Amino acid sequence: MPHNILLTGASGYLGGDLLAELVTTDLPEHGKLFALVRSSEQAGAVKQLGAEPLTLDIRDEDAVREAVLSHEITTVFFLIDAVSSASQKLFIKALGELKKKTGTDVHFLHTTGAKMFSSHSGAPIDRNLSDDDPELFAVQKAQRASLARFQQRYFVDGNGRGFGNPISIQTVAIVQAAKALRRVYRTDAGDPIWPVAHIADNTSLYVQILRTILTGQDPGHGKHGYYLASSGSVPWNDIYHAFAKVLAQRGVIDDATVQDADDEILQKMADALKCPKDFVAPQLGGVCTFVAEHGRKIGWKPTYKAEDILMAADEEVNRILQHLKA
Repeated sequence: MPHNILLTGASGYLGGDLLAELVTTDLPEHGKLFALVRSSEQAGAVKQLGAEPLTLDIRDEDAVREAVLSHEITTVFFLIDAVSSASQKLFIKALGELKKKTGTDVHFLHTTGAKMFSSHSGAPIDRNLSDDDPELFAVQKAQRASLARFQQRYFVDGNGRGFGNPISIQTVAIVQAAKALRRVYRTDAGDPIWPVAHIADNTSLYVQILRTILTGQDPGHGKHGYYLASSGSVPWNDIYHAFAKVLAQRGVIDDATVQDADDEILQKMADALKCPKDFVAPQLGGVCTFVAEHGRKIGWKPTYKAEDILMAADEEVNRILQHLKA
């Protein structure tokens, strides 16, 4: 039975770019490509790109089951909710039923944040932590249980090619807070690092995992199914300074000096980001020593360098400012 694929988050940053790539890439033999949509406008957009729109309430167990079984969807890219696990469980249950019915291997690819392997979650930061480490599940379980196969998100930059959101939420947070306070502030002492990636490399890893699935190979799953698409790590301070320089040149902030955020400033940043004060630092800082090795074992290789994000600060800031005006 050919693999039918469902992509969620097609109007988002990561999902939109992945959809644009999937409909133009010469993939191994497969069935239909479905894209989850929420409106007639989104349905029209995904049709134009060559995918078949699918509308359903992902919180409704019967609806999820019906969609998976009736369309014989064997592969789900879940790119829309890394906070709750309710919908993910429904899809995994339905996929399990389809496998029992047809005997075909099924795959659930869940995208979440690298924060689960960072200082914010209590993960070890005194050494590199590989996405191919056999003990990675134990590290995660010590913090919070999760699901299936994962691709990890990190600091992603670059212009998305999708019909919806073209920019990364992480870079937006830096600019949004700086614009409101007329200054770039950092939330950590020292020189913390974080894994980064260009969206093109993130998308190419998704595609390579899919190629592996479509050719009947096992890309790893469960405790051995973690993937990070990062090309390397960059100090937060370098990112802050690169963005501050561009923002100052555009008159968005008073000058390019980066200062430490005290408790009062953190509250003002929280107000600007419309989040609790405790959620500011996880959006704008932290230490993460997660490194990407698993993808290379299935043939993936990043084309961008980690430091490219600094070179592209001008373009990235310009996209964000245009987005904030919209």
